[in-house]
Amino acid sequence: MTNQIFKPNPILKIVHSTLVSLPAPSNLSLIWNIGSLLFLCLIIQIFSGILIAATYTVSIDIRFSQTTLFIERNSINWLLRYTHANGASLFFLCLYVHTGRGIYYSSSSFHLTWISGVTILLLCIATAFLGYVLPLNQISFWGASVITNLFSEVPYIGPDLVQLIWGGARISTPTITRFFDFHFILPFVILALVIIHITFLHITGSSNPIGVSSNLDKIPFHPYFTIKDIIGILIVLLAFSFICLYTPLILGDNENFTPANPSRTPHHIQPEWYFLFAYAILRAVPNKLGGVIALAGSILILYILPFTRNTKFKRTIFYPPTKFLFWLFCVVTILLTWLGICPVEPPYIALSQIFSVVYFSYFLANPLIKKLWELIYTT
Repeated sequence: MTNQIFKPNPILKIVHSTLVSLPAPSNLSLIWNIGSLLFLCLIIQIFSGILIAATYTVSIDIRFSQTTLFIERNSINWLLRYTHANGASLFFLCLYVHTGRGIYYSSSSFHLTWISGVTILLLCIATAFLGYVLPLNQISFWGASVITNLFSEVPYIGPDLVQLIWGGARISTPTITRFFDFHFILPFVILALVIIHITFLHITGSSNPIGVSSNLDKIPFHPYFTIKDIIGILIVLLAFSFICLYTPLILGDNENFTPANPSRTPHHIQPEWYFLFAYAILRAVPNKLGGVIALAGSILILYILPFTRNTKFKRTIFYPPTKFLFWLFCVVTILLTWLGICPVEPPYIALSQIFSVVYFSYFLANPLIKKLWELIYTT
């Protein structure tokens, strides 16, 4: 009877196995803290998003003025708005670093964990785009027009698909209603996928910098890694709070303060910084359908990584040429981000095309060079 009364709660057992007793490699570096920061960012976005959604009015005619009124209504709404906007930037910064760490340390060897992670990345991009449109300023309206029109290139059903997305012949209130609904729902889908992602991670065990699996060199997650996570979270929160309180518009665009005008196209349409590399790849291809394929492929290509790892050693550190390739890939991605804000004119078009080829070539060259290095090294 006593045992039944004090039987451990199943939820507490899950929390204990995840945050306390989980065996973790003792050589995990600070770059592994990004996972906990991502979960923090997701919670911040969901919480602030729910509060903003409580006052959101779905109407293309009054949406911009309602956004302005929401900020000016009292002294806390502006902070809530810019916490959500800058929180998206922090989220994607951590997400890209987390993905880069996975590529560098060959985390794709854990197939299910990697595939679920890439799916989370895709859903985050979709959610961010939907939220980017909702304030309905000049840039977001025309950004939505450009991106949704890309679906017209889908064979046979393209034009009908665009009209289905719009809910009519153009972007209007039904379009904003659809975008708002999916922007509200998708974060909870992402949260569910994060739980699945962590579950797969617990089944396979966490990776480590040298890729050596050993049950003898593992320590409990608490207190060794919880302390590191808490310190990292506090430092990031301090920097994030400084940005939100003192420079909340540092990542914004002047056109964000201009109401949407369907009759006037902005001189230069550009998305948020975390979409710029893919936007540059889209513009680098002169054919519209080819640009759409390249845009989608810039993220979908991550799915092939688990199936191209046919090498003896798991980690990039054992292959000096591929270490150089990885950092070249990072530099190229940063340069594509810069090219995304440049005008569509020479020499930026040619540079975008060159760097786009290098971007995609990395995923083909990396496994081949690893294999070649093994042949040279073993002989």
